[in-house]
Amino acid sequence: MTQSQEIILAEPRGFCAGVDRAIEIVERALVKFGRPIYVRHEIVHNTYVVNDLKAKGAIFIEELADVPAGATLVFSAHGVSKAIQDEAKQRGFHIFDATCPLVTKVHVEVAKLHREGYEFIMIGHKGHPEVEGTMGQLESGIHLVEDVEDVGRVAPAQTEKLAVVTQTTLSVDDAAEILAAVKARFPSVREPKQQDICYATQNRQDAVKLLSPQVDIVIVVGSPTSSNSNRLRELAVKLGTPSHMVDSADELQAEWFEGKHRVGLTAGASAPEILVRQVIERIKALGAISVRTMDGLTETIKFPLPKGLKIEGEDAQPLQHLR
Repeated sequence: MTQSQEIILAEPRGFCAGVDRAIEIVERALVKFGRPIYVRHEIVHNTYVVNDLKAKGAIFIEELADVPAGATLVFSAHGVSKAIQDEAKQRGFHIFDATCPLVTKVHVEVAKLHREGYEFIMIGHKGHPEVEGTMGQLESGIHLVEDVEDVGRVAPAQTEKLAVVTQTTLSVDDAAEILAAVKARFPSVREPKQQDICYATQNRQDAVKLLSPQVDIVIVVGSPTSSNSNRLRELAVKLGTPSHMVDSADELQAEWFEGKHRVGLTAGASAPEILVRQVIERIKALGAISVRTMDGLTETIKFPLPKGLKIEGEDAQPLQHLR
């Protein structure tokens, strides 16, 4: 590593409004109702965040049968199927829904158009909890496509009323390519009024597009399960810049930085800034001498919390949640 090395931070990076809101819901529930609070699936896909909340008293489960009667249950930011919602109500849990409002928007659109007789093509990754939640809004009539080849194989029962929806955390460019294939095969397909890929996913990918040509390597802070973090690493590689994704500073390898003068650093929407700071310190220990933040969008979006989470006396002592 050379002594002229600098770290360039992408802007924006890290937590989005939906992740901020989801974590705050769990933290407020813990303060208000006491431990344990049960959370279906990882609240967001980040190891550090999940471990931090576990230490505070959150218990993460996949099966509702693992939650005792009368317990407080939080649905993760990715959203859940109608079947899970119904089962949770039947079991009598005290429920708080941390589904990102931008995912809820897709669910609402699916329900509305289904009532009008539409079938759906969903662009997304099989097995991802957000995809399972969206597809689980209906019992049938929603068909998943993961790539352009899938579009050629999809077989809706009718094509007169066909709409397309997407997972919110996809590669913007890949989704556009798949959508073009859908429109070529089904010219009358209905698209969402506003694209389903969320503002934060779009903004972080746009920042990597600006960052990649300026640097010799891109480091993405994010967990392996994080869809939007994986897309950032893939995008940098696609743009011709070597890129690695790390869950923590411990995963950085010195040989990655040999002969590299400029290191680009970004973080997925579920990765807290504390991890970015730890990665910066580790890269500095390997020889970097300066850090600067590139110009970029400042995100100001905030989503309201569900009712029932106001903490007594919080005006005097606001809740300081994990940032």
